[in-house]
Amino acid sequence: MTSDQTEHQAKSVGDGGWVVSYLPGRTLTINQAAAAMRAAEAVAAVEALAGQVGLTAMETAGLAIREAPWEPQQRQSERTNVWIFRTSRRREVR
Repeated sequence: MTSDQTEHQAKSVGDGGWVVSYLPGRTLTINQAAAAMRAAEAVAAVEALAGQVGLTAMETAGLAIREAPWEPQQRQSERTNVWIFRTSRRREVR
């Protein structure tokens, strides 16, 4: 298995076993290998986005995991713009 988003790859080793370049010493099922490849692609995407804010992928992931999100804001009578990020799509909430 290869990807156009990462240099990592997965290779069949026979008997239904697969190895992934960034998981040395582990033999996986085809489903696990595919999941590992998708994870590597996700890391590549995070790396590209992190660079835009001056962070590494590791810094971005660590901060996103460690730092608590802000408390939800109380309703305001005035119109406010809030960006909601889900699956790389944005929508404006009023």
